[in-house]
Amino acid sequence: MTIRKARYTDANDLKVLYFDYLTQFPPKEEQDMSLWMQTLDKFEKDENMYLLVAEEDGKVISSVQMAIIQSLTHNVSPFAVVENVVTHINYRNKGYASALLEQATEIAKERRCYKIFLETGSNKESTLNFYRNNGFLIDEKHSCLKRL
Repeated sequence: MTIRKARYTDANDLKVLYFDYLTQFPPKEEQDMSLWMQTLDKFEKDENMYLLVAEEDGKVISSVQMAIIQSLTHNVSPFAVVENVVTHINYRNKGYASALLEQATEIAKERRCYKIFLETGSNKESTLNFYRNNGFLIDEKHSCLKRL
């Protein structure tokens, strides 16, 4: 397994991964591949944006998105936000997403983040247990959402 920041050349693998396995709000089919590639290029160049991928046999099979957000609180320490944890069904329960979350945690520590905030739209106990097993506390804070 190779863990790295996504590149614009990963657009096709990520599109398949998101369409087939991101169950809450999959991307719209009409999205243009050039827009995906441009966005991935921005992620790759932005020091505060991470789209981490796990690659096996030259194929992206899992991903985690993380943003580092600067803050004036907690001794001017930033915090991290994680979203879109997704793994190809044939590679689940093999440690790929856990490895990505561990890498995201290491990056957040290196960047002096005081916390990592993760949201999931899933109420499945197996999903919540997965996050618990990876060190995330469930229901410690309240999340509020306003759709735009």
